[in-house]
Amino acid sequence: MKKVLFLCTENSCRSQMAEGLVNYDLAGEVQAFSAGVRPSRVNPRAIQAMAEIGIDISGQRSKSMDEFNEDHFDLAITLCDQAQRECPMFLNAIRLIHLGFPDPAQATGTEAEIMAEFRKVRDDIRRQLGAFLREELLAGPKVKIAG
Repeated sequence: MKKVLFLCTENSCRSQMAEGLVNYDLAGEVQAFSAGVRPSRVNPRAIQAMAEIGIDISGQRSKSMDEFNEDHFDLAITLCDQAQRECPMFLNAIRLIHLGFPDPAQATGTEAEIMAEFRKVRDDIRRQLGAFLREELLAGPKVKIAG
């Protein structure tokens, strides 16, 4: 089974949703984890947005990158620009890439508008990560045919 680590600054929204989505959508093929540069807590709105699509992340917790110093990953993905700057290299991953998403915790407006932003980011993460991980981690070796 392939292992992927999602990195964000606080490990509160995007990386938590990504961990839950991948563990649900790619169960048995990819095992996902998440961590932060400065972990805080799982945002209750992220928990709510995920519950709306039948994925329970209420048992997840915000974790520091340091918790994974002894683990090895096929891929580490930074999901926010600050995490990309602060962890330009994660030594325990075969490959480190950046797929940036806006921080829904920064959304302003009514509760409905803020939740709409959480849903949008959740859905964007699901769509982009699913396609990316299927191509990068789960597709067989690419064969080049001479001709």
